[in-house]
Amino acid sequence: MADIQSDVFVGNINRGTGVSVDAEEKDFVPDNVVSADVVVSKILNVGRGSLSSNLNSDDAVKVYLKEIGKVGLLTKEDEYGLSQKVEEGDIGSKDKLIVSNLRLVVSIAKKYTGRGILFLDLIQEGNLGLIRAVEKFDYTKGYKFSTYATWWIRQAITRAIADQARTIRIPVHMVETINRLRKVSRQLFQELSRKPNEQELSKRIGLSVDKVKEVIKIAQVPLSLETPVGEEDGYSIGDLVEDVSWEVPEKTMVRDSLKDDLEEVMVDLTERESRILKLRFGIEDGHPRTLEEVGRIYNVTRERIRQIVAKALQKLRHPKRLVKLEEYL
Repeated sequence: MADIQSDVFVGNINRGTGVSVDAEEKDFVPDNVVSADVVVSKILNVGRGSLSSNLNSDDAVKVYLKEIGKVGLLTKEDEYGLSQKVEEGDIGSKDKLIVSNLRLVVSIAKKYTGRGILFLDLIQEGNLGLIRAVEKFDYTKGYKFSTYATWWIRQAITRAIADQARTIRIPVHMVETINRLRKVSRQLFQELSRKPNEQELSKRIGLSVDKVKEVIKIAQVPLSLETPVGEEDGYSIGDLVEDVSWEVPEKTMVRDSLKDDLEEVMVDLTERESRILKLRFGIEDGHPRTLEEVGRIYNVTRERIRQIVAKALQKLRHPKRLVKLEEYL
């Protein structure tokens, strides 16, 4: 399946807003993205707050695991039926789908222990990712929910580690930009058989050359990707970066989900604007094209395509749309 250049596309939408959605646009965060504590406490009467107030961390984990272990696992048919009801707005089905997969969160969180965050906190972050997966899961595509949810759980946990466990704190969005730049650098190295220069990185990632230089500078020691994370030996920021040399099932599913969300946020564009953006950023076939290449397709100048792209991106710079797309970065 073609790889969507989502990092570049979403990055271009975000560029120019100068606003952090988390910081400035909380009114646009969906109300149904609630704390996993509420779900756990409502269904199992096991809220992390009540546990931690009376028990030490290890005992709290044991009680939590014992309680979620009482919940039966779901078959694929169960997941399908519950997902249908979730789409219809049934809160009980949403809660059941979440709680039935809490053990999946624990199994993933175990792989990230010793990196500066308590195990219970890793579970909490993973639970938030699980909730997001439940809200975005499309049962009509025939995927297994647990495979789809794995990506969202991992993303939530690794974001939390990057945000909280750095020796010198930097904004999480900058850590993500460093990750994107490293990913693009590896892709270009494979294509060019040499280390890409700043201009080549700038063109591929959709940031100015000056911004690329700034990100590279920030990524250097002591904020390099080799910076240790947590108290145990052997872990670094680089361990949080996904290996793009191989494909995993959940990534394929998320790409399909991203395609659907891109179509939704682009609904207000004209047919021509939408098509030009898809060509420019390789949204359909994974092959981004230069302004000149798109211009030849439409028999117009490079500058005219640049103007159309800029106008289309400006239309997409709305907090509601940014919230929908930023979660993929």
